[in-house]
Amino acid sequence: MKILLISPNTLTVPYPVYPLGLDYVAGCIPAEHQVRIADLNVLSLEALEELVHDFSPQIIGLSCRNIDNTEAGDPLFFIDAYGKLAAWLRERSQAMLVCGGSGFTIMADRVFAALGVDYGIIGEGERFGLLVEALHQGLDPTQIPGVISPASSPATPEPWTGTQVRAFQPQASHVEFYLKKGGMLNLQTKRGCSFNCIYCPYPHLEGKRHRLAHPGEVARTAMDLQKAGARYLFITDSAFNSDVAHSLEVAKAFKAAGVSIPWGGFFAPLKLPIDYFSRMADAGCKHVEFGTESLSSSMLATYRKPFGVDDVFVAHQQALEAGLHVAHYFLLGGPGESSATVAESLDHIERLNKTVLFFFIGIRIYPHTALYDIALKEGKIRPETNLLQPLFYQAEAIDRDTIAAQVTARADKRNNWIIGSGGAKSAATLKKMYSRGHTGPLWEFLAG
Repeated sequence: MKILLISPNTLTVPYPVYPLGLDYVAGCIPAEHQVRIADLNVLSLEALEELVHDFSPQIIGLSCRNIDNTEAGDPLFFIDAYGKLAAWLRERSQAMLVCGGSGFTIMADRVFAALGVDYGIIGEGERFGLLVEALHQGLDPTQIPGVISPASSPATPEPWTGTQVRAFQPQASHVEFYLKKGGMLNLQTKRGCSFNCIYCPYPHLEGKRHRLAHPGEVARTAMDLQKAGARYLFITDSAFNSDVAHSLEVAKAFKAAGVSIPWGGFFAPLKLPIDYFSRMADAGCKHVEFGTESLSSSMLATYRKPFGVDDVFVAHQQALEAGLHVAHYFLLGGPGESSATVAESLDHIERLNKTVLFFFIGIRIYPHTALYDIALKEGKIRPETNLLQPLFYQAEAIDRDTIAAQVTARADKRNNWIIGSGGAKSAATLKKMYSRGHTGPLWEFLAG
């Protein structure tokens, strides 16, 4: 069969993100089938139309990575555009349309109805290979756990227990795009999240238990990306060090394999071995992005974070002493937030030196999270509330505008205090720096 996989994500703020998920989807399709990948960061609609006409796919897979950008201050909603793309494809192809991805899985019933596709895949994309084989053999794909149709009901995703194969194609045209726009390709070292943060859908998407990739295999993939021209690697795990021992083994494997390009990822400011970040730096790590979220003790407890305020300062200092660039992400406005807890966070934040601070004000409510249950109990939403349209939790004691005013006043025009992801202005600055040969996330140039 002929299969076309499409990445419709054209969001480039703060920078373009390589469509890693489609590599894994392509890797699960048996070799006798023909597979093409179309990245709309590279292809115009005219070029896509030509590809659809010439290739004549029998199955088209649409990746729904994000429903929206989760920013209350600068909201962007993507599902309408994906729906228009699905309708556009219907007019030009007789192919079966299949949708999947993290955004789809979060609200499968709503997204399925909005896109009007033939099948949807809830959970990890490797089920796509089973769907292809079912259609090829004339069988009903909805007998596969996680595959739905208009006549079936969404189910809770189950972690994929089969083989995970990343079919990275170094000569593909879309790879060249990311190499030219910052040189960043990405890497996954595990799936699943063992944390219990109240707002996060990761445990629903990937399960609550870690499924660890073998460190040697991760390093081999890193070398493949490096040989393909990558000048920076970003690790996409929800938190690279949520399994501390595994992250150290991956770093050790990087060094042994000869990975020589810089890399970074998301980290939790946990209690860590005293030499943890020096070992990361020795393996080529350059950037540490901490998901700190708050520096109010009560808010960290409310968010169910696995660390305290003191742990943040220790981890921060360890990373700096290892010579790493450090950023912290804050998520303000959750249950129990008040002017006092915001001020407490800001007072502590003032003590964080040589860092970049990203403030996101307002927390997106997603189903299958504790925050959803809290909002339901408080009467902020009802079971029938359509959460496909971005809806952000509203604290009782303080509104988002007041929080933003507190942060803005404290920032006092400092460049390293950033509300949101930076918007179009930051994207334009990054684009200019990438054109001059800079690589990586580049936020370190803002550090105070």
